[in-house]
Amino acid sequence: MSSYAVFLRGVNVGGITIKMAELKQALASRPFSGVKTLLASGNVVLASELSPAGVKKEFEACLREAFGYDAWVVVLPAERVGDLVAACPYPADDASTHTYLTLGSDTDMLAELYEAGKGLDGAQVATLGPEALAWLAPAGGTLDSPFSKLSSKPKYKASTTTRNLRTMIKVRDAAALL
Repeated sequence: MSSYAVFLRGVNVGGITIKMAELKQALASRPFSGVKTLLASGNVVLASELSPAGVKKEFEACLREAFGYDAWVVVLPAERVGDLVAACPYPADDASTHTYLTLGSDTDMLAELYEAGKGLDGAQVATLGPEALAWLAPAGGTLDSPFSKLSSKPKYKASTTTRNLRTMIKVRDAAALL
């Protein structure tokens, strides 16, 4: 059995509402164990004998069948979440800025996002690995930040999702308990 973190894209925003208790119940019929949801923004830790690609396929199929929407998730081995948190060059808490990690299931698309983002005026973005970028946004201005606007473009929708570094730390800690 391997432990994984699963990050759902676009849950509980934009009209897609999923109660975490209902998600956990829907996942009970899939080849997962130890399923735990974290926060209401679509973060799940679980164990499975499947590969990361297998977890992604099963998880997305479950979301489509149970909740009727075109679902996308990013799946990372639990230890990789810890590696990404450790590699982040920005602080988890700061009075003037917030740190975010954009996670991607398509490494080419994430590399393209990085190249486009590093050229933005005032953007601070770093590559943490082929599946993650870290970036800073001003406190209270995340959605208006240039990198946030860039990363929210439709072309990135099916392969990326973004989490605050504090959330990633909570996911790392929960996954370590599996």
